[in-house]
Amino acid sequence: MDNASRKFYRNVLILVFPMALQNLINVGVTSTDVIMLGKVGEKVLSGASLGNQVYFILSLILFGLTSGASVLNAQYWGKGDVETIQKVLGIALKISVVIGVLFTAVTFFMPDPIMHIFTNDQEVVEEGIRYLRIVCLSYILSSISMVYLNTMRSVERVKIATVVYLCSLLINICVNAVLIFGLFGAPKMGVAGAAVGTVVARTAEVLLVIYYDRRKNDVFHFQMKYLFIKDRLLMKDFIRFSLPVVANELFWGAGISAISAILGHLGSSVVAANSVVQVVRQLAMVVSFGVASATAIMIGKAIGEGREDLAKDYGSRFVKLSVITGICGAFVVAAAGPIARAALTLTPAAKENLTFMMWIMCYYAVAQAYNTTLVVGVFRAGGDTGFGLFIDLFFLWGIAIFGGFLAAFVFHLDAFWVYIILLSDEVLKVPVTTIRYKSRKWLQNITR
Repeated sequence: MDNASRKFYRNVLILVFPMALQNLINVGVTSTDVIMLGKVGEKVLSGASLGNQVYFILSLILFGLTSGASVLNAQYWGKGDVETIQKVLGIALKISVVIGVLFTAVTFFMPDPIMHIFTNDQEVVEEGIRYLRIVCLSYILSSISMVYLNTMRSVERVKIATVVYLCSLLINICVNAVLIFGLFGAPKMGVAGAAVGTVVARTAEVLLVIYYDRRKNDVFHFQMKYLFIKDRLLMKDFIRFSLPVVANELFWGAGISAISAILGHLGSSVVAANSVVQVVRQLAMVVSFGVASATAIMIGKAIGEGREDLAKDYGSRFVKLSVITGICGAFVVAAAGPIARAALTLTPAAKENLTFMMWIMCYYAVAQAYNTTLVVGVFRAGGDTGFGLFIDLFFLWGIAIFGGFLAAFVFHLDAFWVYIILLSDEVLKVPVTTIRYKSRKWLQNITR
């Protein structure tokens, strides 16, 4: 291995390891709810899982905002322009808090209509309402911490997010255990206890972020004035590169929620199985998503430095890594199936659904790892933020969701075939993303 390769893989490891750990910790937060509520009962698990689709959509909007901001931040980081990075952070924070307030208000005052979007099982709806009325108080807190920590990622400060999310996970586990099961004399709150645990954990995240920014950040100490500075050119760039990403993440997130809604009308056994499968998928993809994030940082920085040949070389290397990590993720999914069936309190029907869903998820994981590295990593780093929106509208909504809707409600096919159709989009995207990558149309320097 030559020096260039050694340097590349060393940098990748420095970035990917803490980000994969962060992703694993985030999965741990979701897994905590699934495992503990799975011990309480199937209806409770289903209510919290479907209720969490609201936060899932919010988190994807926030991820879209910060990903669009990171397109600018990574290239300005390569250019050495820290002040512009703070301005971008100010813009992103301002928008994210407004979005967090809107989601909180709608969820608090309209939980019943929201739950009926996803299921017609009244018992599941009631559990979901109990969960949403409390957990929505965490949305604004998440808006602040996610935007700040993702900005730190784009300037190669990735360890702080690991520390913050690890503390959040530990707090969530402790509060969940006490309040869900009524330990140490506490009230036995069930699904409401899981919601309180999430709010407490998100509060801790914000407090840690504030402490880090004031005392430990060696890049900058964020100043409130950047929330109000008006820079028309920068705002124009932010809108140009962030809006397609936000729309992409929103349509993708809404698509995943639509899939959950379709499955939700096939019975609580299908919902419960899908809840478990989605957690396993997230677990299996932690390294792949870390690779995608590292791709965006390293390629964006190389472009900002004016080293386009290096950006092309990085792209080639990351594509190969994505295939390897995707295959590893598929093995994780295959191994997790028997463990999940043995560990969780599920009905025989739910266990049967879990078995076939796990096998379908195996090949889905490989395709998703490859596509995510290209769309979220390579393309966005080069300013090509609109392509992901196009392929999700066409393949996810036009083929997978539309086809799954017809299969479920028009042709009344078995859940097995409905699930295969609903998860067909990532496989169908592979040849299209490959052609786009080889065209090099994604390679642009967008700094001023």
